[in-house]
Amino acid sequence: MKRLVMGNIGVKIAAVILAVILWFFVTSRGQSEISMEAPVELKNVPNGFESVKQSIKSVSVNIKGQERLFKNLRPSDIRVYVDLSKGKKGKGIYYIDKDSVTVPATMTVTNISPSSVLVVLEQAVVKTVPVKPVIIGTPKRGFAVSSVEVVPKDVTIKGIRSAVSRINILRTEPVDIADLEETSVQDVRLDTTGRNIRIEVQEVSVKVVIRGRK
Repeated sequence: MKRLVMGNIGVKIAAVILAVILWFFVTSRGQSEISMEAPVELKNVPNGFESVKQSIKSVSVNIKGQERLFKNLRPSDIRVYVDLSKGKKGKGIYYIDKDSVTVPATMTVTNISPSSVLVVLEQAVVKTVPVKPVIIGTPKRGFAVSSVEVVPKDVTIKGIRSAVSRINILRTEPVDIADLEETSVQDVRLDTTGRNIRIEVQEVSVKVVIRGRK
């Protein structure tokens, strides 16, 4: 029995090596590698904090897989996440590894560049401020503005403390009443241009009561 097992051991080892080589050849045949740009997404931002700065918005991801499968690969199939669950106030360096990248199951990630991102977290606050309607133009001759009403009168804003603390009022986009001779009700957006805040209400209703002069 021992002779049967040990007999021609050299031939058997060579056969195993050849089989392994053939397996690698078959599995690697048609393999290719491409590089794609993917946006960096922040997740698990700690409660009460917001990201105010992100050193990079995207990374280059090298992906290996069957060449024929790349034809159907879409940019949305590649997702890069940075976990901020352990993030603290201020600057922090967060590393991006292969576990941070989601790709189709048949593909593998071989390289990510750059492999880290600097994120600055600041405390987020909530504040309620009044809404001020902006009226432009004048009614038709013989008519005048009797009153201006806005609904809602106040809105809640949210953002980093340094941005929110500077805001004491939110104005609407202009409401044009040129040559009107009757009451006007318009839905207009709030003007948040240049302000790093979020608002729950995007539009307000402005009622301009116009009456004839006595």
